[in-house]
Amino acid sequence: MSIALRPWRTGDADAIVTACNDPLTQRYLPMLPNPYERSDALAFIGRGDTQRAVIDADTDQVLGAVGYAPKGEGVASVGYWVGPAHRGRRVATGALEMLGTELFKSGFQRLYLEIEADNLASQRVAVSAGYSREGIARGAGRRPDGSRFDMVVWARLADDPPGPSPRALPDLPGGRLTDGVVVLRPLLADDAHSTYNLRILPDVSGRSVVGTPLDPAVVARQCAESGSKWLAGVRSEMTIRRADGDLYLGEIALYYAEPVLKEAMIGYSLTPEARGHGYAARAARLVTDWGFDIGMARMIAGTATDNVASQRVLEAAGYTREALQRERLPGPDGARIDNVAFAKLRPAVT
Repeated sequence: MSIALRPWRTGDADAIVTACNDPLTQRYLPMLPNPYERSDALAFIGRGDTQRAVIDADTDQVLGAVGYAPKGEGVASVGYWVGPAHRGRRVATGALEMLGTELFKSGFQRLYLEIEADNLASQRVAVSAGYSREGIARGAGRRPDGSRFDMVVWARLADDPPGPSPRALPDLPGGRLTDGVVVLRPLLADDAHSTYNLRILPDVSGRSVVGTPLDPAVVARQCAESGSKWLAGVRSEMTIRRADGDLYLGEIALYYAEPVLKEAMIGYSLTPEARGHGYAARAARLVTDWGFDIGMARMIAGTATDNVASQRVLEAAGYTREALQRERLPGPDGARIDNVAFAKLRPAVT
């Protein structure tokens, strides 16, 4: 399917009403009227030439919308929506690329998007259209009740190279890693219940470097926003599951803290029932090998001195003990804990 952009017409009102009453559209465009009426569509059509209909070039069917708002000399914010029947067909990506070409030719130098952190599909569109993640605009989003929320900022400059923006942490091949016994897949919003129940276990939360919130709503948000951190190149969080039956076993993550050094760290936790069966070592090997495949030169991990079980996991996964780092880890009540540092190097190419 080929797409095109054109001005809105009065006859497009019904298509706009249908798309803007879609629950997902309402979720991520919270300032839309709810319910969205035909009068709202007509008002939108009359907003001027900064808005475009995205259409099927062969049939003139409305697929979505794309538009912009000038934000100072040479700068514009851009936005889009796609009707529910047309998502997943690169409609938004193509529309963004076409609008960007038009705006850059007209003299704009910087275009930016603001996207809610859990709107992974929209952030993937930004990546595909050549936008780069810049950071978090705190409180940039607003709801009808006046409350505010953070937005992720993605931007593209007139002289950026064509094509998708580069990613430090690509998607898993085929969407998962497996050795036939365990399967690793990206952490999703649907994993919030299992993740919360794991993280609040005393022997998990007590060994967490970053701390574990006791509020299930916070954990649910962390799971929903995990994909955004992956796209940002910060960390790749995954659940560990049995290959036969998809039983939840725990979680594992790759933290890309040292891009310049090509060094990443892994961390993992298992449910009590899953321990002692070699699942953690299998997961650690899978993540470590994937890290080497995507360009890491060195993978590291660490444990408290008394966490003998985790040290055995790392040894089984091919890691070598390198050092004792005194008081490197935060402990309970402000105390500091020694860390046993492990590392594994990328195999030499022969």
